[in-house]
Order: sequence, then C-alpha cells, then structure tokens
Amino acid sequence: MRLLITGSNGLLGQKLLARLHQEPGVALLATSRGANRLTQWFPEVDYQPLDVSDEAAVQELLARWQPTHLIHTAALTQVDDCELRPDECWLHNVTATAILARACAAQDIHLTHLSTDFVFDGSYGPLKEDAEPKPISHYGRSKLAAEEAVQATPGLRWAIARTVLVYGVLLGGGRSNIVLWVRDSLRAGKTIKVVSDQWRTPTLAEDLAEGCWLIARQSAQGIYHVSGREFFTPYDMALRVAAHFGLDAGLIEKVDASTFTQPGKRPARTGFIIDKAEQELGFRPHSFEEGIDIVAGQA
Repeated sequence: MRLLITGSNGLLGQKLLARLHQEPGVALLATSRGANRLTQWFPEVDYQPLDVSDEAAVQELLARWQPTHLIHTAALTQVDDCELRPDECWLHNVTATAILARACAAQDIHLTHLSTDFVFDGSYGPLKEDAEPKPISHYGRSKLAAEEAVQATPGLRWAIARTVLVYGVLLGGGRSNIVLWVRDSLRAGKTIKVVSDQWRTPTLAEDLAEGCWLIARQSAQGIYHVSGREFFTPYDMALRVAAHFGLDAGLIEKVDASTFTQPGKRPARTGFIIDKAEQELGFRPHSFEEGIDIVAGQA
C-alpha cells in the first residue's frame, strides 16, 4: 500500500504517522501546508508540502507519487474561525475536498475523508450513520458539503469517517485538549466553568487514527461513525479527569452553554453509535478512563 496523508502536521495526521511509520508493507507520504514539523519524530517518513486547495499541485503530486490510498485529515476545524471567515472555511473544507476527490477518482485512489458530528443539529443523539444531517454552523455546513462532494464524484472509491470531540497530545505542543486543560487548571488552583448541557462521545486521537487505518487497509466504502463509546457531558468528563488525578473537583463549576458567547453554534446533543465500525472494521476504542491515562503519559 502507498498511503498519502493530508494534514500530517495536525493532531490526527501525527497519530497516523505514529501508528503507521513502521507498518510493514506501507509506504507513507506525509503532506501539509508549509514546513514539516515532525522531522525529529519521524525522520524516515517522506514529506511534501501541499496546499490541497491548489488543484494543479494536487494532481501533480498524486501523479508523481502514485498512492493507492489517501486519508484526508486537512481541514479548518475551529468552529468560530469558520463562522467569522466563511470563504476561507469553504475553500479549505469544501473546495479542497472536491479537488482531492476528483484527483483520486481519476487515478483510482481510495479516499478516506474525515468528517464530524457537527453535520447534525444536536436535537438528539447518539446517532447512527443514517441519521439525517442538519448542520447549524458554517463549519458544519462546510463539512456536510464536503461529504456531498465526495459522494457525488463519479468513479471514486470513498469512505467518510465521522468523529466526535477528539482529544490527544500534539507533538511539539500547541492546542490543548479537555483532559490537559482540566488537569492543569485544577493543579494551578483555578476555577473552571464547564458545560453540562452538551453531550458527546469523546474520541481519543489514537483511536481515530486506528479507525482511519482500518478503513484504508480494508478499502472500506461508505460512512462510518468512529468515536468513543461512552456518552458524556464536558462536565462529566471534567469530573472524571479530576478524580483520575486526585484533584479538587470543587473548582469545576457546572454551567450551561448560554454562559459562553461564541460566533459558531454548537449542537447540544450528538455522540455516535459505533456498532457499524465495530462490526465491519473491527474498531475497538479505549474507554475515557484509559484515554486519560494515555494522554497523561504523553504530557
């Protein structure tokens, strides 16, 4: 297998490289915008800078490297940034995905495209793959349009992996996650406000990488919900982090989402039913408790 990964500098891209850089029979090409930030960790992995919204550059690289599979993790995922910069969001999330889909179809490359629970309106959950999408933010609308572009591309072998609230440790630092934010805030004696009226199935980044690999390895086709199994509010998660590290849960203030003013709307209740991924792919996610342990061991 010759596997090209877009967005390799991001959290999921990094976890895919960590999982696959020594996988027998897999040649990897890592791509991202700008310089390779992972050389010191994966010096043996080939890297090419790539702007996935540049159709000529995409076609040239795919023709030259000739991948058999492509996992598309690159996206603009900050919900509020997408709301405030809708044209940039559409370029990176929709136009770029359509470009990749056309190029993969032309060269018979299997495409695994990453999507999100934000394609749903949050009126109920957890959700199966056949639930009706109805996004309430520009980010969600862009990710649904990207899904539709993938599905509408003639001759494309495709899979869509939707996921929920991904957490994990980014090599070299950068964006935090709910586990580290809660741990570090409580250790510093800070009071934190955490919402109790949103529901999710939080996903360890390593588990999401494994799910994407299972899809690509089997050249699976269709939509798969790939997340954790357990259904929590962020407040529930924060309490579990406090208990895990023996920290003062009294510093965690339960609030509702109206406490925060954010440009992009968040769905109230999503989370996924992952039976299809478990049965068809052999996907087996860690528990949230196990995920806290893994994150703690890395930072």
